[in-house]
Amino acid sequence: MLDSPAGYADTTFTGSPRLQELAESLTSASNRILLFAVSDADLRRFTLGDPPEFRRYMLVATPRTMERERVAQPAFERLAEEALRGLGPPAEGDIAKHLEAQPVGASTALAELRRDPAAVSVLRGTRLEPTRIPRMFGHDERQNFMLSSSTLMLVRGKVLNLSVFTLYDSADDAAWIRTVTVRWTEQLQRLNGAR
Repeated sequence: MLDSPAGYADTTFTGSPRLQELAESLTSASNRILLFAVSDADLRRFTLGDPPEFRRYMLVATPRTMERERVAQPAFERLAEEALRGLGPPAEGDIAKHLEAQPVGASTALAELRRDPAAVSVLRGTRLEPTRIPRMFGHDERQNFMLSSSTLMLVRGKVLNLSVFTLYDSADDAAWIRTVTVRWTEQLQRLNGAR
């Protein structure tokens, strides 16, 4: 059973190519998307024909090569180790300062949120293209950042990859993504008897 967190709704029922394209851009083509959730407010805007903000959204996917087979615990642990390999050490200190020093579009590890036999979770940050803000003489640039969490978990012998995304403006956004990631992972494990 896959439920999105409170305040977020699965968009699958809309059949919208635009939402499908956004979801597909967030994960590898080798994954099957099981759920793409946006905020209730964004879904309301979208269904009324107004432009959604897409400030925060979530995705659950599973590797196509593993969707029909039951994955044993040792195989999941190898997969999780492989996913964590090469991330490098998590960043220390101020998130915005760290991301400002990164190239645009590069994803960097910020923190390890969880590592146990049933789930591994990492917080990542990406520097986005700056926004040009016109002013009287020339323009200013506003730095834009995206935070995402990626959680690989084993649920009833199936591998799931949960991703949560938010634009980053302040420490509140980092706290939100950490809280939602932890609660959603625990909720899915509880609902599916994965513990």
